[in-house]
Amino acid sequence: MEVSLEMGPANTVAKLDFQPGDVWTTEAGAMIAMSSGLELETTTHKKGSGGILKAMKRMLAGESFFMNHYTASSAATLWLAPAMPGDISAHQLNGDSIIVQSGSFLACDSQVNLDMGWQGFKTMFSGESLFWLNISGSGLVLLSSFGCIYPVDVDGSYVVDTSHIVAFEETLDFRISKAGSSWFHSFLGGEGLVCAFEGTGRVWCQSHSLKSFGSALRPLLKPKK
Repeated sequence: MEVSLEMGPANTVAKLDFQPGDVWTTEAGAMIAMSSGLELETTTHKKGSGGILKAMKRMLAGESFFMNHYTASSAATLWLAPAMPGDISAHQLNGDSIIVQSGSFLACDSQVNLDMGWQGFKTMFSGESLFWLNISGSGLVLLSSFGCIYPVDVDGSYVVDTSHIVAFEETLDFRISKAGSSWFHSFLGGEGLVCAFEGTGRVWCQSHSLKSFGSALRPLLKPKK
């Protein structure tokens, strides 16, 4: 399998060049186009099996109920893109795991496992999902964002706005905190709540916030008559 990311970072698409026998799993609706030589199977979990509970847990984490599995019978090409304009990042897992924010999973190879990660009630007050995806195993994972993705290597402490988090390594702990010196200053400055990371590991951030973008558009939208 050869994966290339093109036309980024504003409107990145992923090109997957399959060899016979390659299998990849994608988020429902991610396909742009594909060549002949690919067989598509749609399930609620792993290829060849269902899993209603797993599917419902993914929905709680902001992902689709169904997963698409592409198997190559010959050399073939698959083009993928996320629903929103932005970037795609390829992350290689080697028996480790990452926590992925709601809506940021795009695709992975067949050796990667997807499960829901409970992040506790501390995330509820941030306005973000209580459930994030826990992605583990060995293989390549494609993550998507609104805007460009950039990694930050944390050694100690680091603060990220909750709506700008794409993913982070499980070696990091976090807590939800105010951005400013007081709650009044935090919300007056438009920042509100942030995620304060502690430890050693990597965080992937997105340059733009879908929530902020929606808020900016809202006054410009004319009400339906």
